[in-house]
Amino acid sequence: MHPTRDTTLEILSDLIGFPTVSADSNLALIDYVAEYLGKLGASVHTFRDPGGTKANIFATIGPEVDGGIVLSGHSDVVPVTDQVWSSDPFGMRIAEGKAYGRGTCDMKGFIAAALAMAPHYARCELKRPVHFAFTYDEEVGCLGAQALMHELALLPFKPAVCIIGEPTEMRIIEGHKGCCEYTVTFSGLEGHGSQPDLGVNAVEYAVRYVTRLMELREVLKRRSPEGSRFDPPWTSLQIGRLSGGVAHNVIPGLAHLDWEMRPVQNGDADFVKREIAAYVKDDLLPAMRAISKDADISTEIIGEVDGLEPVPESEALKIVAELTGANGADLVAFGTEAGLFQKLGISTVVCGPGSIEQAHKPDEFIALDQIDQCLVMLDKLTAKLTG
Repeated sequence: MHPTRDTTLEILSDLIGFPTVSADSNLALIDYVAEYLGKLGASVHTFRDPGGTKANIFATIGPEVDGGIVLSGHSDVVPVTDQVWSSDPFGMRIAEGKAYGRGTCDMKGFIAAALAMAPHYARCELKRPVHFAFTYDEEVGCLGAQALMHELALLPFKPAVCIIGEPTEMRIIEGHKGCCEYTVTFSGLEGHGSQPDLGVNAVEYAVRYVTRLMELREVLKRRSPEGSRFDPPWTSLQIGRLSGGVAHNVIPGLAHLDWEMRPVQNGDADFVKREIAAYVKDDLLPAMRAISKDADISTEIIGEVDGLEPVPESEALKIVAELTGANGADLVAFGTEAGLFQKLGISTVVCGPGSIEQAHKPDEFIALDQIDQCLVMLDKLTAKLTG
């Protein structure tokens, strides 16, 4: 048992008590963290979302210079609606070597461990700063982290390394695919089915759009990076829903298409978006508007989350491997905020306590020995900050 475990569990209990479901505010939790770190002498900055009901926090212990190490996590949790729990999901319960509660593993356990170590860091003469970055709305498209990146880009100093504490059972994760989700609306012109040339069939144009996406899907397979360890090794693309029309004999004036892609490299997402936009501009819209000037195709971005691309030389991987004793790193299927930090030029890996198998489920828990392993890693991090 790590000596800081009790403190971690006290903080974790407090954090679980804040019901920070993505649909609701996280301000009470952020205020708690800001006050806690502020009392330690940390430089604390909070950034509210446009609605003013949520916030990110970025705090620094040590000198505000380049080269710092970021400990990052998201404050939001998924809903408990329609789930059957053995106890109050927002009241932490400890039993049989596990701490139960919504968010214990995903990912307030890591946040609690980082905060429990903060007083220790504050007592040390740090040559390299440690930063705490906690965000809102990771579960619904990494919205908070995307907003935070704009703020971090304006800082007079730049962190060098980021450790995202998502639950990996303390395995180092060096890569995951991105996830891009879109809803496309096709607005045509209704008419009688007996005169199809006088209308703009929204469903037919949606089908043509889908056909082009399927062509691009085959191209993506040929763009697969050499030696890709992802499964499948290429950027995947799939159609989730296509709807439109009201009757057999009515030309449909409206259609909706949901589709997604999961890039193994960010360049693939740019390629697909560029190709499909050109097809819409050069082929589909001119044909639609030749019949109806009001015809249109509009795209709503549901979410665009950058993947974490494995890189040959990773300072983050080297450091965390030294801290944990790991001999290698893995890839995972689930997404995180890591790719956003990487895109900002910060070397990033994912490594945190708990199992993703428990995330989002009733009676979510984190094993106490996982917390101990995380605390050992964060304790050893001291040498990197003071050396």
